[in-house]
Amino acid sequence: MTKLWQKNKNTSQAVETFTVGNDREMDMFLAPFDVQGSLAHIQMLESIGLLTKEDWTVLSAELKEIYKEIEAGNFSLQEGVEDIHSQVELLLTARLGEVGKKIHSGRSRNDQVLVDLKLFFRSAIEQLVQNIDQLFGLLQQKSEACKDHLLPGYTHLQLAMPSSFGLWLGAYAESLVDDVITLQSAYKVVNKNPLGSAAGYGSSFPLNRTLTTHLLGFDDLNYNVVYAQMSRGKSEKIVAQALSNVAGTLNKLAMDCCLYMNQNFGFISFPDELTTGSSIMPHKKNPDVFELIRAKCNQLQALPNDVALLTTNLPSGYHRDFQLLKEYLFPAFITLNSCLDMMYLMIGNMKIKEDLLSNEQYKYLFSVEEVNKLVLKGTPFRDAYKKVGLEIEEGKFEYSATVHHTHEGSIGNLGTAQIATAMKNAISAFEFGKYHKAIEALTA
Repeated sequence: MTKLWQKNKNTSQAVETFTVGNDREMDMFLAPFDVQGSLAHIQMLESIGLLTKEDWTVLSAELKEIYKEIEAGNFSLQEGVEDIHSQVELLLTARLGEVGKKIHSGRSRNDQVLVDLKLFFRSAIEQLVQNIDQLFGLLQQKSEACKDHLLPGYTHLQLAMPSSFGLWLGAYAESLVDDVITLQSAYKVVNKNPLGSAAGYGSSFPLNRTLTTHLLGFDDLNYNVVYAQMSRGKSEKIVAQALSNVAGTLNKLAMDCCLYMNQNFGFISFPDELTTGSSIMPHKKNPDVFELIRAKCNQLQALPNDVALLTTNLPSGYHRDFQLLKEYLFPAFITLNSCLDMMYLMIGNMKIKEDLLSNEQYKYLFSVEEVNKLVLKGTPFRDAYKKVGLEIEEGKFEYSATVHHTHEGSIGNLGTAQIATAMKNAISAFEFGKYHKAIEALTA
């Protein structure tokens, strides 16, 4: 099939196959966003006189039909069509004739793919935040339910001080709040309009970039047209870093669960149907889900470095290297969302072992408690520390397995409500409703 950019000579089949790569598959992620961008672009073209009212009306109606086909899953790239931008334009030309060829005035595939990517990332970040919030709610619920059940706390993987299941789970809930805050930054970066930057140097047409910004629900423009193109790669790296932060939280929680399931710990357990067995050892209940979450999230934590290595030595302007970024970022969202879903399933079915610290093997967890009791009675801290240390060395250490921690964020005062408020504020700062309203009006 003839390419939209093709002149009089055919490209070598080997070159075409190599340069297209996996772009056809990756571009299916962009399909609805490409149509959204085109709807805004043609409305702007009509407003500046580059399309007649009649042309805009028929193009808009047909683009909305294509949008419905995409939403219904009845859309694909035809054989020989290299990308989503070509497919949409070729469909318009096939269905409407010459008017379909007018849609590309005032833009390049460079700014077309840029706006598609920013719209995709905006939507993908919203879905990710929703999934994070779901897991956050479960962690908070479990934290409150388990707040009175003590758990060994470790430093250097050695017994340290009393913790609790509530404190442990609540820590991961609050970690997700900070992860959402970093996603806010990524969202702010991608929620800027590059459309109208064309190939990276603007256009001699009197484009109204403010109008397309409003129509697509962006917060602002990428004003400088050279920077709009420079944001390719930079935006992906910032998004990748935000994803890697979420992955880091899930990775550590998965590792804790692998450890705490181990028979030598025995702190938590899961239904048989959520674990796997051994081909020769009938007693095994393996934490395969957590191990795979751990592995996948380790891969995701490498994502910013992958993006940096692909883009670091590039000068300003567009380069085909950027095409490969899709292959890193698009699957990353799928992987991270699947890890969130599986973590939700596992934590929702987790059972804890109660009355753990009544076992004498954990008695030295309470050494600091005994030191603090002496301090509260007036003994200088260093003297109290030495006294309890000598008692431990001489085998005379006596303790109580009850704790009374009252300060903010401690075992007896988890701060669950305050952490919930922090998450609510973090999510509300995105103002997702603003872009939803714009896109609904654009595609109605």
